[in-house]
Amino acid sequence: MTIAKWTVLAAFMLPVLTVGLAKAGTIRLGRKNGGYDNNNPREWAGKLTGWHQRAHAAQINGFEGLPLFAAAVIFAQMALADQARIDLLALAYIGIRLVYTALYLADLGSLRTLVWTAGLATNIALLMMAA
Repeated sequence: MTIAKWTVLAAFMLPVLTVGLAKAGTIRLGRKNGGYDNNNPREWAGKLTGWHQRAHAAQINGFEGLPLFAAAVIFAQMALADQARIDLLALAYIGIRLVYTALYLADLGSLRTLVWTAGLATNIALLMMAA
């Protein structure tokens, strides 16, 4: 399995880990006091504030970005593009998503948008390799 394929798996796991931060940050509160409610997770998420809410939002954004990244990797590999370059761009995307998530948690919206744009550019570069 190529490095790029492993990064697709990593990209799928990042949102899960991100929302895990939000859940772990509230679990000690207990369900009645605003802690994670596995019986009604959407209602629980709607009541989040601060970095917990931003962690949840980062999770949603992570899942939104997955289809483009996975397709970009698959299309580049199907086109038999240079695997080393595909791997490098795929690893860059994961690094960008980690920085993006940290900026989201830190509430640095403008910088986060610039980093998100870098992730989009990485996906476009992968797609262009398939052209």
